[in-house]
Amino acid sequence: MNDNSFEILHCRWAMLAALGVVVPELLDLFGIVHFVEPVWWKVGYAKLQGDTLDYLGIPGFRIAGGQGIIVIAICQVLLMVGPEYARYCGIEALEPLGIYLPGDINYPGGALFDPLGLSKDPVAFEELKVKEIKNGRLAMVAWIGFYAQAAVTGKGPVQNLVEHLSDPLRNNVLSHFL
Repeated sequence: MNDNSFEILHCRWAMLAALGVVVPELLDLFGIVHFVEPVWWKVGYAKLQGDTLDYLGIPGFRIAGGQGIIVIAICQVLLMVGPEYARYCGIEALEPLGIYLPGDINYPGGALFDPLGLSKDPVAFEELKVKEIKNGRLAMVAWIGFYAQAAVTGKGPVQNLVEHLSDPLRNNVLSHFL
């Protein structure tokens, strides 16, 4: 597995995680779904304080009792070991199981991994690969911002953006330090 494979893996996780940070806040803001805590860091903080952990911040919605986050982490590891091990070994390792995928280790292709057929035009597909890396790097940098603003303001990224847009002179990067 080359270095580019690890970067692609981290880019994909960062993009998915960034989406997972913003979507619950937006759903709560627009009143589509009401969460008790739509911000990502407060769930872990509640668990550290010994409070019960309600999945998605919905009261009474618990997965596997009080160990919810541990069980979710174990399930995620179990579900990701297979696909990531197949990526690590190469798609040829799946052939004894009767799974034949076109493409390479980072972009296996086929109906399961490319249902929209984006890899059919090689020139456009190369451009999409570059866009994926660029967006993934941006998502990794966004995570630095998510952590920093959560530590400084105690608010989520959407709430900070709404407050900044309502009064940019009073709600900005410097306002918490002056």
